[in-house]
Amino acid sequence: MGKIIAIANQKGGVGKTTTTINLAAALGVLEKKVLLIDADPQANASSGLGIIVEEVEIGSYQLLEHTITAKEAIVPTNSPNVDIIPAHIDLVAIEIELVDKDKREYKLKEALEEIKDEYDYILIDCAPSLGLITLNALVAADSVIIPIQCEYFALEGLGKLLNTIKSVQKLHNTNLDIEGLLLTMYDSRLRLSNQVVEEVKKHFQNMVFKTIIQRNVKLSEAPSFGESIIAYDATSKGAVNYINLANEILKINNKDG
Repeated sequence: MGKIIAIANQKGGVGKTTTTINLAAALGVLEKKVLLIDADPQANASSGLGIIVEEVEIGSYQLLEHTITAKEAIVPTNSPNVDIIPAHIDLVAIEIELVDKDKREYKLKEALEEIKDEYDYILIDCAPSLGLITLNALVAADSVIIPIQCEYFALEGLGKLLNTIKSVQKLHNTNLDIEGLLLTMYDSRLRLSNQVVEEVKKHFQNMVFKTIIQRNVKLSEAPSFGESIIAYDATSKGAVNYINLANEILKINNKDG
């Protein structure tokens, strides 16, 4: 039985897509079968794994529309053991199209039923908003990873996201868990970075992953080559961080044996 994890935070620039791509690649390298679903109209997760977004004809838009099956939307990537359901800018329109549909929050959940068992992990890269697409991701997911950047206003908007998760738990998905809060863009030389780490750990304690993603130039460069950090530079700090995160998640889920 696969586990579906949404990577969500309505705040932009916190490392959501970076985390989705590189966690998928790291889990793949650790021999887990992974499906990445790009649920962000910016389609950065798709291009970050080498998909030519302009050429995407079938993807998450059609999946949410239910005009195709999940199996038909899956594309292999260059990353070992990682498949993707890519996005295209037309995904923007789905919010409007689903508004008057029955059970509109359940479209993604229903679409993934047939393939859930074919993967160890299904990771959903959410858009930086709390709109209908993100809601679909939270309803479909078993858990959520919330990336938080170690910078000013790190916790801004977090309360709103946690409230959204609570209402999803109450109304649509009682089994939704928080997989963990992930500290990203950490720079050990900055006092501010260290303060944010302290503050987040003080507030959220065991909910925070032990692994912290450090600031790393290679991490920013990799997507422009359409590669994960593992493929781009396996010895970089960023690659080591994401392998550690993948191991931590496997341990939490007892899938490390």
